[in-house]
Amino acid sequence: MAWLALLGGVVFPCGCTSPDKKFTYLGKAELQDYRDTQLTIDEPEDPRGVDSPTLVTMKPRTVADRSRDDIWNVTLDEAIHLALTNNKIARTRNEFQSPGNPVLSNPEGVSSVFDPAIRESGFLFGNRGVESSLSAFDPVLAGNATFGNSSVIQNNPVLSGGIPAGRTLFQDTAAVTTSLTKNMAYGATTAVSQSWNYQDTNQPFQLFPSLYTGDILFNYTQPLLAGAGTEFNRISGPLATNIQGVSGLNQGVIIARINTDISLADFEVQVRNMVHDVEDLYWELYLAYRNYDSLVTARDTALKIWQTVSAKSRSGLPGGGQAEEAQSRDTYYEARARTESALAGPPGKGGDQGIYGLELQLRRICGLPSNDGRIIRPADEPTVAQVLHNWDLCLATAFARREELRKQRWIVKSVELQLRAANNLARPQLNFVSSYQLNGFGQRLFGDNGPPGSAGQFLTNYNRSLYAADQTQWNVGMQFSMPLGLRNAHAQVRNTELRLMKAYAVLDAQELEIGHELAATFQSMDYWYQNTQTNYNRREAAAENLAAITADFEVDRKSIDQFYQAQNRVTIADIAFFRSLVEYNKSLAELQMRQGTLLEYNNIQLAEAQWVPEAKVDATRRAWARSFAFDVPAFDPVHQEPEPMVPNRGSSPVGNEPLGPFEPAEELPPPRETPTDQPFYTVPDGSIRVGEAPRKPELGEQTE
Repeated sequence: MAWLALLGGVVFPCGCTSPDKKFTYLGKAELQDYRDTQLTIDEPEDPRGVDSPTLVTMKPRTVADRSRDDIWNVTLDEAIHLALTNNKIARTRNEFQSPGNPVLSNPEGVSSVFDPAIRESGFLFGNRGVESSLSAFDPVLAGNATFGNSSVIQNNPVLSGGIPAGRTLFQDTAAVTTSLTKNMAYGATTAVSQSWNYQDTNQPFQLFPSLYTGDILFNYTQPLLAGAGTEFNRISGPLATNIQGVSGLNQGVIIARINTDISLADFEVQVRNMVHDVEDLYWELYLAYRNYDSLVTARDTALKIWQTVSAKSRSGLPGGGQAEEAQSRDTYYEARARTESALAGPPGKGGDQGIYGLELQLRRICGLPSNDGRIIRPADEPTVAQVLHNWDLCLATAFARREELRKQRWIVKSVELQLRAANNLARPQLNFVSSYQLNGFGQRLFGDNGPPGSAGQFLTNYNRSLYAADQTQWNVGMQFSMPLGLRNAHAQVRNTELRLMKAYAVLDAQELEIGHELAATFQSMDYWYQNTQTNYNRREAAAENLAAITADFEVDRKSIDQFYQAQNRVTIADIAFFRSLVEYNKSLAELQMRQGTLLEYNNIQLAEAQWVPEAKVDATRRAWARSFAFDVPAFDPVHQEPEPMVPNRGSSPVGNEPLGPFEPAEELPPPRETPTDQPFYTVPDGSIRVGEAPRKPELGEQTE
């Protein structure tokens, strides 16, 4: 009788229990949820598996590694394509080896290709996406069904409905309610509900001991002041869905879409920065190869001179003294150290970055393993042509295309719309309320009428009585509510006004900052182009000087010091020329970034996914509905047509008073003609002349 013992323990619980108390359970089972073994926690498995290409990498190349890697000639377009294809997480070069690298220290905060979609699918209050904001207007279907039975001894025959005292009142009850509620786009709330109640009792003096009653109720509530209008509900969402005490000015569909556009702008900025870093690293790697080539030439020359001086020293010839030999050896090892630095200088801070360090950084930002048996070598050559830009055109392009300005304009538009919603809420709440109800009564839900002449002949069928609509009830009225003073609503308006003023001030500061950035880029382009020409002339002169000194050194007319100085000047001039050329090409890319056209310049387009076919069908249906619609009266207090979604710099930031159209302070000058189809040359004073350069006179030729 184990079940009796268990039942007794449940009905009559003990006052206390002990750990050794024996329990008895029903049925048989084996212990599965706990085993007497040591608990172990394994490392989480990598969801990508061990075949992920980013996990397979070879030993990194070092200066002591003598293996010869295959040369991988990569163009700039290929490097950018690799970075865009291999990276789902946006990378920048400044994050590499940084203690605050967000990929490692703040993985939730890194920018990725998923961010716009995550923002679009947001569902939390204050961070809702478009679909979540639209869900506030979805119909809500609700239902409730309860069944019951009651048996109670009665004490009073009057209060019991005729049951004699001491007898039992028996009742069977049931109640079923269904409702459908929807918030309309203009602020109204509509609801339809149906309920029926069943009761079966032994009370006397009733027409039907078993009875069905119920109703169909239609409700319509329309805000007329606070929370009214299509514009408010598109900006803030239905007032009835907000959290109590929180207005939720940013919960509407329009604000949700603006937030998605802001997220897209943030993502575009990260992609732009990554592409810009790819270009910088690409040209810096090109410069590293050029530096290495120049330093290798200097090292090999120093080695030959050392070998020559050593041979003279062993033979006792002039120019082969101990001092000369030690100087040659010192020069060689100095050149060798510089060559090793140019080849394998590590990435990051401290020292010059060599080919290996820059190639590793380029691999990282392109999403490649650190070593795959190939070494990247830039295949493109930097341009040596002078690119002339019109300042006014570039400035206008930057103000129109810069991603940060576009984001801030969206922020301004969002706060402007929120200010309109806040002004709407700074009014009393006045609602029109109405309801209409159909009542039903019957002995059965369905069935025929009762016998002719009997009491309740036409009341037997509940549904027939309900839909006959001869038992109705309606109500019409107004609801008014207003906190005296509306202090919280006015504080919200003032707060939104201040936020809007700040947003405008930030936009003005951003435009000023971008103007300065563009000016600095113009100065940089002009400087590095001029510096490139100067260093080229310096390079040519140093090469001619080296050739003359080498000829004299070979016949012992120049000292070894003079030869080393000439060789060093050639190396320095060669490195300076290519550095100026690379910096000039980097400044060209910098200009594209500063004026917001870098992605377009590299044929990179960011596009959202295509609309699903259902959305196109729905848009077509709504377009036909608008085509056949008629205009509402001018005095309609509910309908408000939202304004077009365009930035409005000609309106007051804190009011509705127009400031007039925007007019430029002065007419912009016409664009400067650029002789792109003519050659140019440099005259001795350093200026640039357009046209064919004058012919140099031959040796011994008389000139005027």
